[in-house]
Amino acid sequence: MAVALYFIRRSLFHDWMTHIHRAALLAILSASPVLAADPPATPAALVAQAPGEAWRAVPPDDLLVMTIEGGAQVVIQLAPMFSPRHVGNIRVLAQAHWWDGTSINRVQDNYVVQWGDATEKKPMPPGLSATSPDDYRLPIATRRLQVTPSPYPDPYAPATGFVGGWPVAMDGDAAWLPHCYGFVGVGRNLSPDAGTGAELYAVIGQAPRQLDRNIAVVGRVIAGMAHLSSLPRGSGELGFYTPQEHPVPILSVRLASDMPAAQRPQFQQMDTGSRSFADYLRLRANRKDDFYDRPAGGVDLCNAPVPVRPAP
Repeated sequence: MAVALYFIRRSLFHDWMTHIHRAALLAILSASPVLAADPPATPAALVAQAPGEAWRAVPPDDLLVMTIEGGAQVVIQLAPMFSPRHVGNIRVLAQAHWWDGTSINRVQDNYVVQWGDATEKKPMPPGLSATSPDDYRLPIATRRLQVTPSPYPDPYAPATGFVGGWPVAMDGDAAWLPHCYGFVGVGRNLSPDAGTGAELYAVIGQAPRQLDRNIAVVGRVIAGMAHLSSLPRGSGELGFYTPQEHPVPILSVRLASDMPAAQRPQFQQMDTGSRSFADYLRLRANRKDDFYDRPAGGVDLCNAPVPVRPAP
C-alpha cells in the first residue's frame, strides 16, 4: 500500500484527528510490500538501500556553509517554508558576508552552541525584513500542507508528522518545526522581539521542545555537527565564554548558491512522502535487528530524523 498523504487545512484538521485512528495509521505504515518481502535489518540499512526516486535534491539556496577556525565546515539546511522572513534575512546576511570575523560565543552543555557578533555593535546590512512571534508557526489555513502523519503520540502537540522533508508538530491552526538535536534557531531578546537571524544557535543536547513556538526555527545542521558539539564548554553564565576563554572565530558563512560550482556542497534528503520513508519510520519505532529483544512500538518525533546524504 502506498503511503497515505493528507492535505491538511484548518477546517479539516478536526475531522482528520477524529476519524483517522492511530491504529489505522499503524496499519498504513506496516503494510509496505518492501518490508514484507525483504525487511532490512536496521533503519540505516534501509536508508542505504533506498532507491533514487526516494530522494530529493536540497536547493543550493537552502544550504548555508559556515567555516570556522581551522577550516572545519558546518553545513546548515535552511527551512524557508516554515520561517520565510528569518531565512530571507539569513540569506541577506550571508550574501553581505556579515558573519565573517564574528565568532561562536556560547557553548552550553546539553543545550546549544550560539554564534554571532559578540560586541552586538556590528552594523546590519540593508534589506533585512521585520520579524514577529507570528513567524514561529505556519498557519494551516493559508496553504495546503502535504503531510505524512506520524501515528505516535507527542507530549508537546496534538499531532505530528512530516512535511516536505521536515518533522512538524501541529494543532488545529498551524504547523511548526520542533527543537530537535542539530536544529538551528534564532537568538532573540524578550518578546515581542523575534530576532533578525543574525544571532543563531544549534541544539547540541536533548531536544528542548519547550522552546517550540517561542523561538524561530530556521533549519538544521546536516554536515559537520561534530565541529559544534565537541567544542569546549563555556564557563560563564548560560555557557557563554568568559574574557579569559577563547571564542571560536568564524572565517566565513556563505550560501552554497554563491560558491563556485566546484566547491559547492550538494545534498539530498529523503522524500517524506515516499514508501522508503514510511518503512524507515516503522523501523525506527520497531527495532527488530539482532541487538533488540523488545521493540519500543513508538518513536519520538525528534528520534526519527529525516535522512540526508551527500548527493551521489
